[in-house]
Amino acid sequence: PYHNVKEGTAYPATLITAAEGDSRVHPFHARKMTAALQYATASDEPILARIESKAGHGAGKPVTKRVQEYTDVYAFLMWKLGMLSR
Repeated sequence: PYHNVKEGTAYPATLITAAEGDSRVHPFHARKMTAALQYATASDEPILARIESKAGHGAGKPVTKRVQEYTDVYAFLMWKLGMLSR
């Protein structure tokens, strides 16, 4: 996906997640993709990264870390879908 990012494309709102302790996928890749999209996008939609500290890959995360991550992901989705009350 990183090599397919094209400057001037109107990318949609994006939330990229990663974990500092991930031994399978280094969080640098998430940071690199986030930076590329932020630089290239022609839209005003946010391109955000959520990098979790003290956590690993997928099932290796403690339940509390997974709950926090899902809470942030669902909040982002609800925000962008206009589901939050004012």
